[in-house]
Amino acid sequence: MKTITKILGVVFSLSISIGANAQNGWNWGEQVDVAKEKNVLYTDAKKSKNYKAALPPLNWLLENTPNLNPSIYINGIDIYEELAKKESDEAKKEEYIQKALGLHDKRMEVYPEDKADIMERKAIFAYSFYKKESDKYFSVLEIFQKAFDLNGAKMNRGALVAYMDMVYKNYLYKRLTDEEVINTYSGISEALSEQRKNASESERKKIDSSSDLVDRLLTATKVEISCDFVEEKLGPKLAGGDDVNMAKQIFRLMLKGKCLDSPLALKAAGIIQGDEPTYGVAKFLAQKNGQDGNDVQAIEYFQEAAGLTDDNAEKAEMYVNIAQIQRKNGEKSTARNSARRALSFDPSYSDAYKLIGDLYMNSFNDCKQEQSQVQDRAVFIAAYNEYRKAGNSSAMAAAKAQFPSIEDIFNEGKEEGQSITIGCWINTTVTLERRPAN
Repeated sequence: MKTITKILGVVFSLSISIGANAQNGWNWGEQVDVAKEKNVLYTDAKKSKNYKAALPPLNWLLENTPNLNPSIYINGIDIYEELAKKESDEAKKEEYIQKALGLHDKRMEVYPEDKADIMERKAIFAYSFYKKESDKYFSVLEIFQKAFDLNGAKMNRGALVAYMDMVYKNYLYKRLTDEEVINTYSGISEALSEQRKNASESERKKIDSSSDLVDRLLTATKVEISCDFVEEKLGPKLAGGDDVNMAKQIFRLMLKGKCLDSPLALKAAGIIQGDEPTYGVAKFLAQKNGQDGNDVQAIEYFQEAAGLTDDNAEKAEMYVNIAQIQRKNGEKSTARNSARRALSFDPSYSDAYKLIGDLYMNSFNDCKQEQSQVQDRAVFIAAYNEYRKAGNSSAMAAAKAQFPSIEDIFNEGKEEGQSITIGCWINTTVTLERRPAN
């Protein structure tokens, strides 16, 4: 969580510096000359960083000309912020912070057309001072909730991350229920997803980074994720199109909630893979399609997964998975080719040898010609050889028990140690051995 806090600090130091919306017009009130003089006095003091000297003329303007210009609130907040940053006395510091928060409220009252923007700024301001003050967490969260209600997807992405941080912090102090956390998280994630739709490539990366922070904060809460919640609340939001950010949100929630058997998880993963292909998601899609009997799609995704990793053991695993599907469908020769492809990546991959051995072991009925017991039973010797490479002693014993008997070898005029060529689809040569005596 320290990493998240550092990132948030950078994000919000930038957010606070955003300039206010321009407002035209100056309303000097009845005492025009005095008001102009007070305006010069406080702005000069601010420029000189003599913030305390700026307060008397500023306060006169706030009291006598509250609708003079938005600048008296913008500058006033800046002045109180600087005073609060430099104040060592905690009581005085709190007074300055509350004065600044009050100026946000007064500005919204005087300029209600800018309420959404000002409320967001108030939330960021409060967060910047109270993000480590546990007794203030809930009041800051309430400001963020109001800001989000007013702004929705227009809310600054940095502010959205700070909002989720406040959700996380309040949950730690048991001020929010699991449902409240998930509902708020869903709203924040949806807002980021909406922002991503028309963003540039560089901006998308920044939004994705913010989304990742929001997801990590949710994970840190350790709330219980309901599969029904994800299906009912978020599922419909994916029905309208290929929203990658929403798909990521749904997939991560379903992963956390162990809801990956849901068709919605498959759909979300497909959208993610189409936009940002990864080995992990391709493997999931392959396995899920395989479970659902969609063998063609499963093989395609296993092949895609193999191409998305540099780990040879992972490549080998993908091709063994392909071979298993092919074996299930009776494609023995093709399955062996896939297993051998696996071994080309990782010659020590025992599952590939075991699979080939199983293919041979189960080919006796397919390949026997019933003219020679020795010839027909040579398939078990071939199976044994593959099991030996796999290091599977139990399978080796099972295969060896099916070798030709010494009687069969003798009666057919053959000798142990001679080469036997197996035809059928196997097409390999083995060294003749007899099965152990009972």
